[in-house]
Amino acid sequence: MKKKEVKKVLTRKSLEGPYQSPKGMRDLIGEEVYNYQGFFEKAAEVAIYYGFTPIETPILEQEEVFVRGVGEGTDIVDKELYTLRTKGGDKLALRPEFTASVMRAYLEHGMQSLPQPVMLYSSGTLYRHDKPQRGRYRELRQFNLEILGSEKAINDALVIKVFISILSEAGIKEIQLKLNSIGDKDCRPNYRRELVNYYRKNLGKVCVDCIERFKTNPMRLLDCKEEQCQEIKSKAPDSVSFLCEPCKRHFKEVLEYLEGMDIEYTIDHTLVRGLDYYTRTVFEIASKQKEGSDIMSGLSLGGGGRYDYLGKVLGSNKPVPAVGVALGADRIISSGEKLTPRIVKKPKVFFIQLGYEAKLKSVNVIEILREARIPLAHSISKDSLASQLAMAEKLQIPFTIILGQREVIDNTVIVRDMENRSQKSISLKELAVYLKEIKTVAKK
Repeated sequence: MKKKEVKKVLTRKSLEGPYQSPKGMRDLIGEEVYNYQGFFEKAAEVAIYYGFTPIETPILEQEEVFVRGVGEGTDIVDKELYTLRTKGGDKLALRPEFTASVMRAYLEHGMQSLPQPVMLYSSGTLYRHDKPQRGRYRELRQFNLEILGSEKAINDALVIKVFISILSEAGIKEIQLKLNSIGDKDCRPNYRRELVNYYRKNLGKVCVDCIERFKTNPMRLLDCKEEQCQEIKSKAPDSVSFLCEPCKRHFKEVLEYLEGMDIEYTIDHTLVRGLDYYTRTVFEIASKQKEGSDIMSGLSLGGGGRYDYLGKVLGSNKPVPAVGVALGADRIISSGEKLTPRIVKKPKVFFIQLGYEAKLKSVNVIEILREARIPLAHSISKDSLASQLAMAEKLQIPFTIILGQREVIDNTVIVRDMENRSQKSISLKELAVYLKEIKTVAKK
C-alpha cells in the first residue's frame, strides 16, 4: 500500500473513532453472562421436570418461514425482520422468534410420528429491528416452551403454569396474568367483521399505523400501544362474545384448569398478541405495577397462546394443534434475582504461587483441584506473597494453598487456614482428599 493510501486509511479511521456494538445490541461481560446462564439453566430445569425436552434451531431460516408463519402485516415481518440474500440467491432471515422455527423443525423431522404431544423448550438470541425500549433490545434473548400435537385445554394451562414457576424461581412472584380467546376460523370472521365496522367509524381518531393495520390486518388494531388509540381500543367489540361453542368450551376448560392450579387471572378482551398464527387462547404475564421508581414494574415478561393453524401454513398435510409461550429473558433478569449457574462455584481455596519454578508447576496443581471439583481462585500472574494474600482476604476465601520453590522440590504445598493463620504441609497426592476433609470440618 502506498504512503498516500495508508495516510488516507489512518485519517478515515481516526475520524470514525472507536467502533461500537450495533444499536440495540450489546456485549455481555462477566457477571452479566452468568446471569443469563443461570436463568436459562434454571428455566430448563423447571421445563424438564414438566416433561419438556430441548431443541435448538438455526439463527438463520428461510425468509418465507417467518413471512408465512408470523404473517404479513405484522410489525415483525413488515418492520423488524433482518433479511439477507446469499451469494447463491437464497433469501434468509435472522430468527425474530422461535415458534415458526420449531414448527418447521417438527414437520421437517417427522415428529408427527412420535407419541403426541411433543413438548419442546428452546432458548437463545433473537433479532428484531425494533425501536429499543425499556428492557427490550434488537438482539433479545428468550426462553420458549412449545407443546405440539394436542388441542387439549390442559396444555394451555400447563405452559402458563410452567411460565409462572420459572418466574418464581427467578424471584418474580408478584405477577398479573391476562388472557383472552380470539376464536378460530369458524367464529373469528364474524368478530373480525364487527371489529372492522367499529373501527371504520373511528378511523379519524387513531394513529397512522392503525390506519394501515385497518387495511391489512384489522386484528392488530387491538395490539396498538399508542396513547391516542387506547380509548377507542377499550370500547372495541369483545371477541369472547363471538366464540362458537367449541371455542367457548375450550376457553372455559382453560379457565377451570387455571383455577384448579390456584392461578389468578384477568380476562382482557383487547389482548390479541401480535402474530398471525394465534388462535383461541392468548395470554400475557407482566410484573405487577409498583409505586415508586421501579422502571421495570408493570412491563410484560412474556406471553403466548395457541397456534393450531401454523402447521398447515408451513406445509403440513393436516393441522398441528399447538400451544406455546415465550419468556423475555432480558426483562426477567432485570426484574428478578440473579441466578448463579452451576458452572460458577464460590471459591473455597485461593492458590498462591511464588517464583518461576512454582509458576511452571502451578497448572498441575490447578488441574488436581479441577479433577476433584474443588472450586478455587488464583492470580497466577502476580508474584509477591503479600499481594496474593491480600486478594484472598478481599475475596473472603477461607483457605489458601501456597506453592514455593521448596514445595516444588518436595512435591508438596502449604495449606493455610485464613481465619486462625495455622498452616500445614501436604503432599500433592493427598491434597484433594485433605481439602475435602477440612472443608467438611469448616462447614460444621
